[in-house]
Order: sequence, then structure tokens, then C-alpha cells
Amino acid sequence: MAAYVIANVTEARDRDALAEYRRRNTDTVAKHGGRFLVRGGEQETLEGEWPGVRIVVIEFPDAGAARAWWDSEDYAPLKDLRRGASDTDIVLVEGGDQP
Repeated sequence: MAAYVIANVTEARDRDALAEYRRRNTDTVAKHGGRFLVRGGEQETLEGEWPGVRIVVIEFPDAGAARAWWDSEDYAPLKDLRRGASDTDIVLVEGGDQP
């Protein structure tokens, strides 16, 4: 069952560092079978309050692949880069039943 990593960036402090993070993260995601579905496109809040400035959605074949990416040695230094450059909430969601 597909799984999704959803990131909501609530503050971007260092845009140059975030550009470097995005560039380097592309290969680590692909290495673990993931692909970007949403990567910071225009957003519009339809209901409630959404405090984010950028949303990213990554699809993985399953939750195990997503966790393998998250825990990988390749991604570890990129987490530090992102954490220094932004405040981001990140969740892992399984796809659930599909019709």
C-alpha cells in the first residue's frame, strides 16, 4: 500500500540552504522508490487556517520504503540542513483503502 510523506514548511529562514536541500534530496527520495507529487506549488486554503508557506507530498511504495528513506545515512545530513533553514512539520500517512 502506498505511503505518503507530507511536509508543511511553516517558516523558511534560509532560501539558499533550502534550494540546496531540495537539489540533494531528489536523489535520496528516488533511491528509496519515492517520487514527488507536490513540491511547493501555489496553494490556497479552502477552509480553516493553514500556517504553512510550502507543502511537499512524496509518494513511496509503502511505509517501509518511506521509513528507510527517513532513516537512511544519505538523508541524515539533509535533515540537519533543512532543520537549520526552516521549521517544518512532517507526517507519514499510509494510503488506505483505494476504491
